[in-house]
Amino acid sequence: MAYAPMLQYHNNQAPMRLVTTNGVSSDSFRGERITLIEPQLLTRLAELAFTEIAHFLRPGHLAQLAAIVRDAEASDNDRYVTFDLLKNANIAAGGILPMCQDTGTAIVMGKKGQRVFSGDEDEAALSKGIAAAYANNNLRYSQMAPLSMFKEKNTATNLPAQIEIYATGGVNFELLCMAKGGGSANKSFLFQQTKAVLNQEALSAFVREKMASLGTAACPPYHLAIVIGGTSAEFNLKTVKLASARYLDNLPDSGDGSGRAFRDREWEERFLALSRELGIGAQFGGRHFCHDLRVIRLPRHGASCPVGIGVSCSADRQAIARITPQGAFIEQLEHDPARFLPEVDEAAITGKSLAIDLDQGMDALLTKLNGCKVADKLSLSGTLIVARDIAHARLKEQLVAGQALPDYFKQYPIYYAGPAKTPPGAVSGSFGPTTAGRMDAYVDLFQQQGGSMVMLAKGNRSRAVVEACKKYGGFYLGGIGGSAARLAQESIKEVTQLAFPELGMEAVWRIRVENFPAFVIIDNKGNDFFADYSITIE
Repeated sequence: MAYAPMLQYHNNQAPMRLVTTNGVSSDSFRGERITLIEPQLLTRLAELAFTEIAHFLRPGHLAQLAAIVRDAEASDNDRYVTFDLLKNANIAAGGILPMCQDTGTAIVMGKKGQRVFSGDEDEAALSKGIAAAYANNNLRYSQMAPLSMFKEKNTATNLPAQIEIYATGGVNFELLCMAKGGGSANKSFLFQQTKAVLNQEALSAFVREKMASLGTAACPPYHLAIVIGGTSAEFNLKTVKLASARYLDNLPDSGDGSGRAFRDREWEERFLALSRELGIGAQFGGRHFCHDLRVIRLPRHGASCPVGIGVSCSADRQAIARITPQGAFIEQLEHDPARFLPEVDEAAITGKSLAIDLDQGMDALLTKLNGCKVADKLSLSGTLIVARDIAHARLKEQLVAGQALPDYFKQYPIYYAGPAKTPPGAVSGSFGPTTAGRMDAYVDLFQQQGGSMVMLAKGNRSRAVVEACKKYGGFYLGGIGGSAARLAQESIKEVTQLAFPELGMEAVWRIRVENFPAFVIIDNKGNDFFADYSITIE
């Protein structure tokens, strides 16, 4: 029997920078060289990694954003969104405001050489560093601990982290550190298919349908990963996550009889072209739905053909850290994103927006929006009420108990969002829109009661929301996903907590905004911007 590894990595070529030579040394055991790592070095490296990825992006990602701004074939909205994302990256690089308000679940995938000695508590040491990163920066705590089947409590540390460490050969300890927000995590899908999908026509039709169903809730342009095959469902999806982080870029370009995994670059180009044809674009129409694709082909059981699809979003947060006998290193992220800002006429890219006064009263606001068309660009100024998942559930409980919706839910638009921590001396922490679809179940009930008549969030909505807006005269406006730091610094002028303070970032807030960018997505006539793309909410 000739053994061959399924994942045949070449050396990872990510540019690295030295962090320290302290805490690591070499020795020998039975004639073999070994690496000795002090646990506090793992802690320090984890804290640094999760601090860095909250504020800095890979230079390749920034170059792709800049290329869209320069692309003559990009739509006006493609250029507008991606230029906004570049400005957001520059603000986040100041190290105060994270690039996204959802600073994610901390995930570490480690490969520990069998000649590495670091003690028995690697996971505890890494978790300590992750907790420090979230405590010492303006990052949001998003992890919910189940106290019972239906009762939960925020852990207030952003722990537990997902940490998986695998044994490998050698004297190095490598860590892939990722922060995965709810929006992009929710866009990971597994489809149990059969060999019937393994032909050109069937595979193209399948991927087109599933690609369109991703929608924009996870903040495109995406790094999209498609994995076909796998020895198990969970291995397929694990490969999706690694591919979306470009961790598998150095796989072979072809398969062989051993069953090794490979990248299919021809189908990457085909699917990228298909994404251009969808028309969804960078959130509000155009050709740049995806920066790039990774298509990985895996071996499979003859009776099974899992297909996994997932994305890395505009908050493209991952970095490789590595400890070798020479020291501790971390991937060199871009600390000067301003060099990627194209020299363009910003006014021409931004274009004209219809000014909307949010404080003119709900009846007058609805009349103003009635004159707008789907995809019209707006500039919002005035009062927004912020409420998301748990707050909506609480208000529904009050309605069921015979209480009315609060007046503020009827007087002002509702912004689906949850802020990151507010830096000292600042008005607001990063405060971008969250995924709208999670609130779909409440819209008909609340609009029936005169609330949620104008909603602001990101992503597509279900047909039930379109019908509710048509029935009750409501509107859904889309904000730019992935622009949380810029919104906090430039648009949000005042933040006041109104209700449910025990919910932390899920509390109800009142904010005052100026020149907050938005688009009309669903109007009061039954029109839906995303309807032409057959996007569905699962």
